[in-house]
Amino acid sequence: MNITLPQELLQAAQMTEVELMREIAVMLFQQERISLGKGAQLALMHKVDFQKLLASRNICVHYDLEDYQADIEYLTLKGLL
Repeated sequence: MNITLPQELLQAAQMTEVELMREIAVMLFQQERISLGKGAQLALMHKVDFQKLLASRNICVHYDLEDYQADIEYLTLKGLL
């Protein structure tokens, strides 16, 4: 899905399209409506950079047991553990 924003909106907010997308991604992540990966994708950032953005705003990354187990499985498959 593509969203077209009026240039006047971006000018009024004094933001670029990328900045606006990042703000939307942060908001949706903070509301637990999207995952970290989807937030990074929406923000057009690498996952680690999105985590840094969240940390700079004192937003906790939701990392539960399921995420931990998925990371362990991935690292094991890659031979990193």
